[in-house]
Amino acid sequence: MRVLITGATGLIGAALQKSFGEKGYEMLLASRDEPKAHNYIQWDAETGFAEPGRLEGIDAVVHLAGESVFGLRWTDEKKKAIRDSRVLGTRSVVEAISNLEDRPKVLVAASAIGFYGERGDDEMTESAAPGDTFLAEVSKAWESQARRAEDAGVRTVLLRTGIVLSKDGGALGTMLTPFKLGVGGVVGSGKQWMSWISLDDHIAAINYAIENENLRGAVNSTSPQPVTNQEFTKTLGEVVYRPTLIPVPEFVVSMVFGEMGDELLLTSTKVMPKRLIDAGFEFKYPELKAAIEHAVK
Repeated sequence: MRVLITGATGLIGAALQKSFGEKGYEMLLASRDEPKAHNYIQWDAETGFAEPGRLEGIDAVVHLAGESVFGLRWTDEKKKAIRDSRVLGTRSVVEAISNLEDRPKVLVAASAIGFYGERGDDEMTESAAPGDTFLAEVSKAWESQARRAEDAGVRTVLLRTGIVLSKDGGALGTMLTPFKLGVGGVVGSGKQWMSWISLDDHIAAINYAIENENLRGAVNSTSPQPVTNQEFTKTLGEVVYRPTLIPVPEFVVSMVFGEMGDELLLTSTKVMPKRLIDAGFEFKYPELKAAIEHAVK
C-alpha cells in the first residue's frame, strides 16, 4: 500500500511512520522543506504540492498537519495560524487528490474533540452539534474542507482526536515534569471532563479507519472511559509516585493563559467513541492508569 502523510514528523506522524513501516507500506511524506530523500514531497498549506503528479497511485492519505494549539497565549496572529494551517492546508490536500486521475481510496483527516466545545457533563457522540468556541469553529471549517473529498469519490474519515497520551509530547509530556517534581495538582474545579486516548490506540484507530471500508464521516478517537481532571490528576500522581496537592485556580489559568487556557484546560468535553465501538474496534488501553503507565515507561 502507498500512503501519503502530512504532518509526518510530529508526535502522531512519527508513531504512524513506525506502524506503517512494520506493515511494509510505501510512504510519501509531505514537508515544507526541500525534499531530503526520495520519499519526501514538498508541500505547503497555502501553495499546495510542488509535484502533484507524484500523488498518482497513492492508496490512502493521512492528513495530520496543523499549527500547534499550545503556546503561552493565543494572539490574533496565533489564532490565524491555527485556523489557516488547518483550513487552507486541508483544502490544498483535497484539491490535489481530487485532480488526480488515479485517486486514493481513503482520506483520513485529523480533527479534534474541540469540535464540541464546552458541554459540561453531557456525553458527546459523533452526532452531536458543534460548539461555539474558537476551536469548535476552526474544527467545523476544517472538517468542511475535508468532506469535499467525498465529492471526488474518496472515502473520508474525520478523526476527532482527544488528548493523546505520550511521554514524548502533547499534554502528558508537558505535565510529567511538574508532576514528577511534586508540584502537580487539580486545574480549576477539577470537575471538567478530559477525553483522552493512548498513542498506541490512536495509531491503531488510524489504521482501522484506512482498512475498514464501512467507516466514513466523523469518528471520535478517544478512550471509552473519559475522566474528570481530578481523576486524571490523582491517577497521574499515583503512577509517578508523587503527591498532587498544589491546585491551579481557574482565575490563575485565565489570567496567565487567557483564551487558550480557558479552552484547553478548563473546558469540559465528555466524548464517547461510539462509531469506533460500533465498528468493532478494540482498545488496547481503555483504562487511564494502564494507559499512563504504558506511556511513561
